[in-house]
Amino acid sequence: MNKGSAIATLTKLILSNKLTRTLASKQIDKMLYKHFIENDNPLYSKKVSMDRYNGMKSLYKCLLRNMNKGIISKDVAKKIVDTLVGGAMINCEERDQAIEKYKSAHGETPPAFMTLSPTKRCNLHCEGCYASSESMSSETLDWDVVDKLMTELHDDLGMRFFTISGGEPMMYESQGHSILDLPRKWKDSYFLMYTNGTLITPEVAQEMAELGNITPAISVEGFEKETDERRGQGVYARILKAFENMKNAKVPFGVSVTATSKNYETLMTDDFYDKYFLDLGASYMWMFQYMPIGRKFTTDLMINPEQRFELFKKWQVLIGEKNYFVADFWNSAELSSGCISCGKHYFYVDWNGNIMPCVFIPYYQDNIKDLYSKGKGIVDAMFSDLFTKGRCWQKEHFTKKDGKLRNMMMPCLVRDNHKDFVEILKSCDGIKGEDQAATDALNSEEYHKDLEQFDEDLKKIEDPYWKEHYEIKDGEEVKEETESSEEEE
Repeated sequence: MNKGSAIATLTKLILSNKLTRTLASKQIDKMLYKHFIENDNPLYSKKVSMDRYNGMKSLYKCLLRNMNKGIISKDVAKKIVDTLVGGAMINCEERDQAIEKYKSAHGETPPAFMTLSPTKRCNLHCEGCYASSESMSSETLDWDVVDKLMTELHDDLGMRFFTISGGEPMMYESQGHSILDLPRKWKDSYFLMYTNGTLITPEVAQEMAELGNITPAISVEGFEKETDERRGQGVYARILKAFENMKNAKVPFGVSVTATSKNYETLMTDDFYDKYFLDLGASYMWMFQYMPIGRKFTTDLMINPEQRFELFKKWQVLIGEKNYFVADFWNSAELSSGCISCGKHYFYVDWNGNIMPCVFIPYYQDNIKDLYSKGKGIVDAMFSDLFTKGRCWQKEHFTKKDGKLRNMMMPCLVRDNHKDFVEILKSCDGIKGEDQAATDALNSEEYHKDLEQFDEDLKKIEDPYWKEHYEIKDGEEVKEETESSEEEE
């Protein structure tokens, strides 16, 4: 039986009932173990491969936990399998052909997903918002441009997974269309939507259930105190109502949290994760490090290097012992083999059509509307100086001359390697800031000095730890046979 057939058989067992779900879970665990521990990239040490295995294991454990609780319906789960597994991973001839055609033409694999922020409008006014969102903003990408971009990505790049952000995406309106028209039209694709959750009514939750190919990641800052302090009085209560609406509709949802100097202590407690995963029914959690960009950019909200390191160790416990799927693009870079920006695996398009390497890199050379007006397309942006030099940096940064991996605990181009980032920007012609705040940050010597100092201090902590625990030692076998986990919940 090939891999695709095996996955299809196991997913049918998972959807059947709790007994067959338990049996299938053990088989899935063995498949993941074989893939990540026995057959993983030979450059990865046993420790790197174990973290990668624990990450994927924790994701399916979370989904099974909530299926067993009855807060993810069989119908919704089947649609997830049909779109996310069937369309985005296996058994998709059209997708595979598009990817092979792209590789043949350009010599590299196309990005796997895009983050799209189709509107800057938002009904909240959060402190330190990376997007500087406003409730009355007119900055919205027309539906016909969104539609053309989505079609190009789907048909020509084989893309079947999309992330939606904002602003608040639930406020998107253009030419008679709403944000849910994206999953409604592209039924063979899966959508992850970052949202503040306050507009997820029972009716919206039921619409998501009927669509089956979208999951909301609802933003919190901690518990009620931290969330309302940054997002506004009464917001946390509305978020809890959104959770309830999603559970009643039996649609999987997650939470999104930004680590700041104000909520760090909360994020180091087990109570925080137990509350969202066990009590409130989240199936996943995305954690972001606060990035000093956007509204009133400041380094004051950043966690310090020591706190960053402690959150890394906390993450290992969460995926390895607690079976909570928490992904932090700065502290979990092993899962994605380093930085994923600049079209390596993903890129970002904002409400004005500006095409950027990452949500947290507010600088661009190309705009999708301008490209279309010249008879060009999104592929042209993938080979701009900014994107090309970013991917070259990624290749050079993560592998040493002796073949050993560099420290993947400091993966981010703009955040963890700020000096390199500035040099790349200066070497590219026609770089523009997404907004005035981005331009001001680029021209601020104090801003660059603070970030470069952070990187130097973090390197002193994490480099020795990486070398001791993660780097393959001379004469060491790359992989070692151990028993896979068969813990069931």
